Amino acid sequence: MKNITLGRYVPYDSIIHRTDARVKLFGTIVLMVVIFFKFGPLPFLSVGEPFDSYILSFIMYGTLAILIFIMMKIAHIKISALFKQLKMLWFMILILLIINTFTYKLPNDQVAFTLWGYDFMWGPFIQTAYITIRLVLLLATTMILTGTTRPLDLTYALEWYMYPLKVIRFPVHEIAMTLSIALRFIPTLLDETGRIMKAQESRGVDYKKGKIMERLRAIVSLIVPLFISAFQRSDDLTNAMEARGYDPQGERTRYRVLKWRFADTLGLFFILLILGAFITVRVIYGP
Repeated sequence: MKNITLGRYVPYDSIIHRTDARVKLFGTIVLMVVIFFKFGPLPFLSVGEPFDSYILSFIMYGTLAILIFIMMKIAHIKISALFKQLKMLWFMILILLIINTFTYKLPNDQVAFTLWGYDFMWGPFIQTAYITIRLVLLLATTMILTGTTRPLDLTYALEWYMYPLKVIRFPVHEIAMTLSIALRFIPTLLDETGRIMKAQESRGVDYKKGKIMERLRAIVSLIVPLFISAFQRSDDLTNAMEARGYDPQGERTRYRVLKWRFADTLGLFFILLILGAFITVRVIYGP
């Protein structure tokens, strides 16, 4: 559980850490949008169906992955930590592959191999890889945001973007604070999960071996105390905020004030450049 960095701020003096939280939040949203762009085939590059329908998408995702991994390197976020977190997704990816094998069909699909009299087509494998790459890029993008931005700065950025909604009496500060606390609770709950697992393993509970029903009982023995601990921590946080006189309706002052710098302008320009490039390719080579 210590290898989980999603939602955990990693203090370091890098250019990404020093970038304004509003720029990083905007950049994260932009990257998440372009990750879901779908591109058509390249007319001047053909390797045969069903690969032609995906080749440009994989090229663009590969370019985006290089940019994201460079940012992770600059921010001193270990790429190995990203792949360690992917261990939790392997089972879901396997289920997705099984579902795609029997449900996903392409018009010009080709047989990859035959097993037990059943023809396994290339389409489901390519589609599963396509979705998996999207998930990896989304996870890496989120890791960069939460790993380089203090929860309080992220709250300020969310509140700044939602400020126009105050005109219609939308609870901007409450929503921003709720999202910030939820992000901050992710590493807290993961640490608590690791602590409970060690306590249960010391009592003889094995989460890796045994029959399916035995594993389910072991998981139940983990979930129940985890929920109890989560409610206790939530109650403690509520009491602490009330003891300090927290009033969500009151006028707020800030110890840390977000200041826009020239480097933030360059970062914003770089983000818009990426967005413009992806939109241009999407318009020219759209599906």
